[in-house]
Amino acid sequence: MYRLLFHRYSIMLLFIINLVGTVYGYMWYGWQLEITPAIFLPFVPDSPTASLFFTIFLGLLLIGKQNGYIEALAVVSLFKYGLWAVVMNLLTLVVNGTLSWQGYMLIASHLGMAIQGILYAPVYRVKLRHLAVAAIVVLHNDIIDYVFGMMPIYGNLMDYMQVIGYFTFWLSIVSILVGYIVTQHKKARN
Repeated sequence: MYRLLFHRYSIMLLFIINLVGTVYGYMWYGWQLEITPAIFLPFVPDSPTASLFFTIFLGLLLIGKQNGYIEALAVVSLFKYGLWAVVMNLLTLVVNGTLSWQGYMLIASHLGMAIQGILYAPVYRVKLRHLAVAAIVVLHNDIIDYVFGMMPIYGNLMDYMQVIGYFTFWLSIVSILVGYIVTQHKKARN
């Protein structure tokens, strides 16, 4: 499995998939970005920004370079926004009683996001300072989303924004802990 994950062609394929997914993700947010005040624009497209971090990581890996900040942002934000989108789409299914094919596609693709960030953890060169920056970024994003009202607009789920905001905060904490565990466990054993 390790050899397949880290084979140059696998990395190139994942780079292309993530690049296309990132572009699609920013397009998916297009209408919301049009109504977003300019100061908040960097904080609205959560999932495509997470996959952008991972795409940059893959691109750097292909040229033999690494960046701990990008890697920490990738692992924490991929896990967080990957699981967040899965839960929001399942909640949409529960609330509405139905889910479009795009919703099922988002569940599969975002679950893949969460998993891929963890699978590549063995090569991350993440230090605690990198994780601290990633933690600040995801928690700051929660404040922008749920205090300033810039969260992704999910139809009928807008009625549950306080509960979703609370869930998202704790998902951020869990994601930071997961990032810590998968990037620091081998250092603790040495």
